[in-house]
Order: sequence, then C-alpha cells, then structure tokens
Amino acid sequence: MNDMLADFLEYIEKNNLCRTDDRILLGVSGGIDSMVMTRLFITGGFKTAMAHCNFCLRGTESDNDEVLVAKTAEAYNVPFFVKKFDTSGFARENGISVQMAARELRYQWFEEIRSAGNYDLIAVGHNLNDNIETLLINLVRGTGLKGLTGMKPISNRIIRPLLFATRAQIEEYSKQEKIPFREDRSNLDIKYTRNKIRHVLIPLLKEINPGIETILNDTAERLSETSDIVSRYLAIVGKETAFPEKGIVQIKIKNLIPYIENRTILFELLKPYGITGPLITDLICLIRGTSGSRITTSSHSIIRNRDYLIVKPLVESHKTVWCEINNIEELSVSAGIESAEIISMAPGFLIPDDRNIACLDFSKISFPLVIRNWKPGDSFVPLGMTHRKKLSDYFTDRKFSIVKKEEILLLESEGRIAWIIGERIDDRFKITPATERILKVRAKK
Repeated sequence: MNDMLADFLEYIEKNNLCRTDDRILLGVSGGIDSMVMTRLFITGGFKTAMAHCNFCLRGTESDNDEVLVAKTAEAYNVPFFVKKFDTSGFARENGISVQMAARELRYQWFEEIRSAGNYDLIAVGHNLNDNIETLLINLVRGTGLKGLTGMKPISNRIIRPLLFATRAQIEEYSKQEKIPFREDRSNLDIKYTRNKIRHVLIPLLKEINPGIETILNDTAERLSETSDIVSRYLAIVGKETAFPEKGIVQIKIKNLIPYIENRTILFELLKPYGITGPLITDLICLIRGTSGSRITTSSHSIIRNRDYLIVKPLVESHKTVWCEINNIEELSVSAGIESAEIISMAPGFLIPDDRNIACLDFSKISFPLVIRNWKPGDSFVPLGMTHRKKLSDYFTDRKFSIVKKEEILLLESEGRIAWIIGERIDDRFKITPATERILKVRAKK
C-alpha cells in the first residue's frame, strides 16, 4: 500500500498544504482516520506532535481511546498533549448540541496548543466520505452555494490531508499496515443525521450509481470553483451596495432591485446578516415595501428606511433606557453621557459650537434628573423658538433614520426635556446674561 503514501504526499503537494519542515499538530481521536493520518505523516518524515481530546462522553471507552493515542505518541517518539473536557456541561451552559460543543472545544484547544507551541498547522483526519456526507447534510437542511462545496483541504491553519481517500481505502490501508484504532460505537447510531446519511442514504445512492462517492466529490469541487467566482462577484456588488458605519450597515435599495428576480444573489449577499432561504420572500417584500418596515433574522434587524436597508446586529438593537440621576457625579457616568460639570458664568463666555455639548442654566435644573428614551408624543421648545414642537416632527425635519431615532436619549428635569442628548437643548433651559452657574454636559459620540 505504498500507493496510499504516494497519494497522500501528492495531495499535500498539489494543494500546497504543508512543507516537510513545517511543525504540524495532529488532532488524533484514536479512530481509524486520525490513526492512519498519523502513520502517513510519520512515514512521510514530517515534524509532528499529537493532541487528543477526551470528551468524557463514553466512560471507560473514552479513557481507552486516550490510552491508545498516548501509547502511539510514545511509540513514534513525538510530543503528546491530552485534555479532559466536561463536554455535556459546556453544551448545557451554551445551549448547543453535544456534537457542536465537542467541535468548539476541540478546535479552540488545538489552536491554543498550536499558538503556545509555535506549531505551523493543525491536521485533522476528515476523508472523502466525510466531505460528501457534509455536502448531503447541508443539502437536506437547505443551504446556499457555499454549503454545497464541502470541506476545503486547507482553511486558516487547519489542513485536511485525507480528503482524497475514501473510507474503504483507509480501512484497507489500516488492515495491511496493521494500524491499531478505536471504534466509536456512536458512529453506528442512526439517530444522528450524519450516521443516517452514512449508513442509510449513501448505500441507497450507491445502488443507483456505484461511483456516487467520486461523482459527489467531483461535483463539490466544481461547485467550490463556482462559489469562488460568485464570491468575487459578490464582493464587487457589496462594495457598490453595502456601506458599513459604526457597526451598522446601510444597503442602497436601488442597487438591490436588479437582483429581486435572482434570489440566489440576494441570499448570498445578505447571508452574513442572518438571511436564510425562507426569509428571502420577506426580504423582497421589505425591498418593495415602505419606510419603517422591518424583518428580524437570527442575528440582525433589517429595517427599510427611505432609500436604504439599515442592518443592525440584534445585540445593538433598541434598548430601553430609564435612569434617575441624583447628583453631578451620577450624571457623569450615566447612559449616553461622557462628562458633566458645573462651571461659573464668566464674562464673554462662548457656548461651544458642538451638538454633543449642552450648556444649561444650572438654576433651572432640579434633581433628580432622568435620562430616558424618547417616546411618541414627546415635545420640547427648541432653542431659539417660543413654541413647542413634537420630537417626531423635529426628527422628520432633521431627516433622522429609524435607527437614529431609536438611539436618541433625553435628559429630563421635572418632566420637561432639557436636552435631546447630542442634538439640541430646550429653550427654557438656555443660559442668559442672568445665569450664574452653568451645567456643562458632554454626550458620548
């Protein structure tokens, strides 16, 4: 089976995965794939170390996996790292599946070792069958073009040097080379989607076409090339359409109109903001809708505001603010406020030409003050005017976006708005020649 080693080295060279002088950390579970991968790296003369995660999910079987990997590292005389994880606890704490928890813990720890030990790369033992199973899982669940491309031979610092080999080839090599490995019985349980695809769906597909594994893998490679072309095109469209600013993205609607009939382009363009297939129809309605309409994805709020879609992370979406302030010290550290101080009125005092600074007559201020969100029906007397104006009308005059309106906070004294923070003070609180002390407040930008 020297052909296996030759194919392994050829695949590494063809995909530029690593060099013989690279220091490579091998992720070794004790299963057949990672044990074969380890033998191939050692036989190929690479500089390696081995890392094993004990996820403590299978009792003594997990411990026996660890023992095998430790003995293998000792036999090969390579550095060995091992760590036990409370995988079930991590899954509960983070509200994720045990499988997802194991994946997160594994790659996070591998990267910690790689960084601390100055290893160049992390190698994992995914094979060709794993690749087509991933493709089929994504297809069954629903996905965009990217989800049909399978796994990459290299992504960031993680390499997958066995993607060329089928599971049958790996089993044959292991048998001939007498490579010991551990069998994870959970891989036979078809209650898991991947196992059902592996043990039920793929055998059915092989009855239709015995070469289905190669066909699906070749298809994934072609789709990967297509995806790269689409990604480059989307990058150009994105620059013309999406304008990030302070954590918020504005998307020019007129630049989206040509793609309304092409749902694939819309999906790929908005996918980073949580758009899924079922939400595409809602997105098109939003594009064609009126200002003020919105949809919510798993990660973002997308709001129609005049000629733009405003995309805002949910963690930064509108928060309710209401706080009572009893003194200057509290005001200085309140929501939306950077600093506050009381200063004496001096001859020739000039009010800074800055909307983020308010200079209020301190004698007209009564504690406790309140900082809160604005609400419909709020009104104030804008500086320089004598009559009241609704905040909603003021915002319209200032052409505020919906997102900007949501961010507005008010400084209130005895139920009267003293300052639209970062905007304009109320005329009733302005300083006059009779003012003796000034409350100077600076808003956070």
